[in-house]
Amino acid sequence: MKKRYLLGVGLMLLLGSNVQAQDEVIEKIIKEETENSQLKQIGHELMDGIGPRLVGSPQMQKAHDWAVAKYKGWGIEARNEQWGEWRGWERGITHIDMVAPWTKSLAGQQLAWSPSSPKGGAQGEVVVIPELADEAAFKAWLPSVKGKYVMISAPQVTGRPDYNWEEFATEESFEKMKEERTESNTAWNQRLQKTGQGRRELPIALEDAGALGIITSYWSQGFGANKIFSASTKKVPTVDLSLEDYGLLFRLAEGGEKPMINLNAQSKENGMVPTFNTIAEIKGTEKPDEYVMLSAHFDSWDGGTGATDNGTGTIMMMEVMRVLKEVYPNPKRTILVGHWGSEEQGLNGSRAFVEDHPEMMPKIQALFNQDNGTGRVANVSGQGFIHSYEYLGRWMSKVPREITRDVETTFPGNPGGGGSDYASFVAAGVPAFSLSSLNWSYFNYTWHTNLDTYDKIVFDDVQNNVIMAAIMVYMASEEDDMVSREVRVPLGRGGEPAEWPAVRSPTRKGGVE
Repeated sequence: MKKRYLLGVGLMLLLGSNVQAQDEVIEKIIKEETENSQLKQIGHELMDGIGPRLVGSPQMQKAHDWAVAKYKGWGIEARNEQWGEWRGWERGITHIDMVAPWTKSLAGQQLAWSPSSPKGGAQGEVVVIPELADEAAFKAWLPSVKGKYVMISAPQVTGRPDYNWEEFATEESFEKMKEERTESNTAWNQRLQKTGQGRRELPIALEDAGALGIITSYWSQGFGANKIFSASTKKVPTVDLSLEDYGLLFRLAEGGEKPMINLNAQSKENGMVPTFNTIAEIKGTEKPDEYVMLSAHFDSWDGGTGATDNGTGTIMMMEVMRVLKEVYPNPKRTILVGHWGSEEQGLNGSRAFVEDHPEMMPKIQALFNQDNGTGRVANVSGQGFIHSYEYLGRWMSKVPREITRDVETTFPGNPGGGGSDYASFVAAGVPAFSLSSLNWSYFNYTWHTNLDTYDKIVFDDVQNNVIMAAIMVYMASEEDDMVSREVRVPLGRGGEPAEWPAVRSPTRKGGVE
């Protein structure tokens, strides 16, 4: 039976009330991070100086090289390990201007891996896919898109997120809006279905018919927030417009007012380029061939600068390494950190590391991964490791009470799941754990959006996470023996025993996914 405990209630009672760290190294960890934190500077260099880290982009390579240099500056051995190749693409400028029926600069940007506009841009009318009877009618309409921009996303009934409606609207008005939204989305989906084209096939059909470009809008249900993913077009640009500007163009086009835009979206194709993981280590003294690992993916989507996905996980793990090198330079076991490439396309970097280093997997004492925003750690699951309650509880008991008092734990948890890089290691039998954070409106406002930027980082929370992770790594390193790897049988949705998930190989050569 799955049991949930608040650390301040369950584990603290079990382990006693004296949880304030007395160990000298732990005191030094807390002092170093409290008085000499480098998080803001590291974050500035990464998010502001380098920017987003789309796999295959020059910024991704620059980030890998920067991290190696940063580690070496701290006296920490570091290297870039190539694991495959990816489609190289470099973002340029995106200028989108409505020039009729009046003039306005619009807020938007190219999707990742989008083709360019002609040099200097191209001007054309904006049209909407009309109500059509069936696929034959769509094919008959297709030639009319030549020399025009085509809008393919659903228009939004409201630009206000639900929480804003809940705060100010009457109950009747809120319910009416939701009904209108459902009807509108259903009608739009039916309109697209009648084209006979899938989500990725529709843009291809439009560009093949001579469209100048594709206009989308993927609202993230927060003020000013849109999610920015990848384009499926091969010859013409695909851009995402803000909800507000997309709605403006849509209403004008639907109303027969023939809006015109000038789109100048520039990018550069760089062929297939090598892809890497950045690995850094502090060599162990007594058991150098056993490891305690830190883990965070390095890549991001490029709507913003990848600050909370996963810049905060990255700078947290870098800062943990810096602090440990300063106060614990001769660990019992080797402390290893992996900054993984191409997590966003399917955990590719971490899966490749597991596949390339099978001899290391039985020798990893524990792995700690962080990948869900800027908040302080709020949940730790045992990932199905039966005895994780005992050893994670001991390690966490040494973390200051003000950091762990609201951490919820789930032991032993259920193995086999996970949407981030720890899952690559769990599948290989490694006790790997996600340090799951408070969301700070992560999914609405920063996860894969244009608003995922430095200013959204809550440094006090990240600093707490550094202290917690550093102490747990230190405790795991100092263990006399390797911890238990015994796991319970994974359970399916109905609570019945299920098969372990197959270990997938990484995408060694990739394009747009």
